Amino acid sequence: MLIALLIMCIFLWQATPAFMSVRNLLNIGRQVSMIGIMAIGMTFVLISREVDLSVGSIYALAGLVCGILILANWPLWAAVMVGLLIGMAAGTVNGLLSTYGLLPSFIATLGMMSVLRGIALLITDGQPVTINESQGANAQTLDTFYFLGQGRLFDVVPMQLVFFVIVAIVGWLVLSKTVFGFRVYAVGGSDKAARVSGIKVYNTKIMAFMIMGFLAGLSGMLSLAFLPSGQAGRTGVGVELDVIAAAIVGGASLSGGEGTILGTILGVLIIGVLRNGLVLMGISPFWQETIIGLVIILAVGLDKWTSSRRKAVAR
Repeated sequence: MLIALLIMCIFLWQATPAFMSVRNLLNIGRQVSMIGIMAIGMTFVLISREVDLSVGSIYALAGLVCGILILANWPLWAAVMVGLLIGMAAGTVNGLLSTYGLLPSFIATLGMMSVLRGIALLITDGQPVTINESQGANAQTLDTFYFLGQGRLFDVVPMQLVFFVIVAIVGWLVLSKTVFGFRVYAVGGSDKAARVSGIKVYNTKIMAFMIMGFLAGLSGMLSLAFLPSGQAGRTGVGVELDVIAAAIVGGASLSGGEGTILGTILGVLIIGVLRNGLVLMGISPFWQETIIGLVIILAVGLDKWTSSRRKAVAR
């Protein structure tokens, strides 16, 4: 994946010199951050041999509720906390349905996708939520909230990218350096073997879904802070496909037990760099989607082919 990313960057640099400018590279970092944060969470879920299709709805619901509370003059920390709790609660329900509820996670989260989207529509009455002073928000709260999505650290690095880097570092530490991370891999590798080893399989999977919900809620609020207007029927629609694609391109397996945070970051960057490069080259938006889809198929197919070759040689 790293070699593929480097080749892609070199090609785009030659095709359009503006690609390698610092401004454009930071712009790519900002553009991939929301998907990247959620892809980190999806990595935990996929490694545990589950999948979450409700992340787009969690993304919308948590962000819109946070925005409504800001308009109601709640303290920013309280509004953000409620948004994160909504994400964690949704993730917990997904985990319970997929474990103790004995439902396949594909079906459970597909249903929750509609349920959470419906709740967001009911809360907002299907109307757009716009966060500004004319709607009653406190000016000081707005400045702080906007900074989370639109600000730049040291007037250079986009805050969304800062959050992505922090989440990636913490996710890497948890997945590769803690007992919980070992349990996630063990559960994804074999439920029975993990259970015999004394690992609480259901609890581990529920925690993975909670992490996913938390990060989807965080992304939703950061997205609203960047573009302070959203609508329940549109915000986050289809984002779950980008999130899953980024994690799978990065090496996570739908069959569980495989994946790394570094791989997911590379997967996110490959999709983000490709999308940015196609825009700079003036490629039609219709062709962009086609090309990105083909690259995803090629990248995952190449990864699986090389993996099977390695296993064949090992035998």
